[in-house]
Amino acid sequence: MSSNGRAFLALGRGLRSRCQAAPIRVRVQVCNHSTRSTPHLDGEHSPTLTPNHQPQDAAAKASHTVDDISELPLLDHTRRLTYTQSPNPAWKLGQKMAELAEEDARRKHWDMGTTSPRDAYKLMTSAIIPRPIAFVSTISNEGIPNLAPFSYFSMVSHNPPMVSISFSISRRRPKDTRENILSTREFTVNIISESFVEAANATSVESPATTDEWILSGLTPKPSLSVKPPLVHESSVSLECELYSFQDICAPRTSHITTTVVLGLIKHMHVRENVLDDTGEAVDPGKLQPVSRLGGVRYGRVTEAFELPRIDWDAMGGSYNGLLG
Repeated sequence: MSSNGRAFLALGRGLRSRCQAAPIRVRVQVCNHSTRSTPHLDGEHSPTLTPNHQPQDAAAKASHTVDDISELPLLDHTRRLTYTQSPNPAWKLGQKMAELAEEDARRKHWDMGTTSPRDAYKLMTSAIIPRPIAFVSTISNEGIPNLAPFSYFSMVSHNPPMVSISFSISRRRPKDTRENILSTREFTVNIISESFVEAANATSVESPATTDEWILSGLTPKPSLSVKPPLVHESSVSLECELYSFQDICAPRTSHITTTVVLGLIKHMHVRENVLDDTGEAVDPGKLQPVSRLGGVRYGRVTEAFELPRIDWDAMGGSYNGLLG
């Protein structure tokens, strides 16, 4: 059996044991042992939220010069989330998309096995959008606080309540956030809203490990209930997390670790009442005003949305049979 196969079997055993005994932490390194190396790309993470953790490619830098940005219209703070009909409200079950054949003919293809990490980064981060941003607060074993944004971030499950963050590994210097999480097993995730996105962006600067990003950003630390890293007071949604497990990932056919995926178990969730919807049980996106990551140094805001009710099989089952002919 290949080393990858053994590693995945170990992962399965680890996950089963993790469900049987809560204190167990699982770490799996899925790597082939080889001396061959591949080109390295310094990691991902943030709103420009860049220099410290991801390459700013030439295209992204050229997309807006400082002069260009100064000529852009000011952000309209009065614009709030509005709901519209869905893009094609007249669509019927089984209806074909008229432009599909034309779009297929115009596709460009990348073989990701031969695409360089830098090109893969530019392509994937501009295509897999919008991405939520985790504003992560940690403290080192030496007591040094760290604050940094990451957009390789997602909700994993609600039962148990869990999030994931992945860190691209730099040969020059480890990610402080990654090192702190692995050593202390505690962190907080804070959601970035429009009102403090520039302050959050300031924490992505490539600075010495001893730099206090709280001072740099002007943001306010707020004590957590069960973990040492503080919450961001300016954030309307904050999660107190403990390390559940992590996995190192290697480039194919190498032993070079390029990424670490961290799973965080949410111990406490803090939500400001003024961003809750009328039920008081869910967050209203129009009130939260979250910022999302796009490609390059671009970010998005939530100003328009639509609802698509789930289709009920009992109500439409006959229509499906009709499509079968």
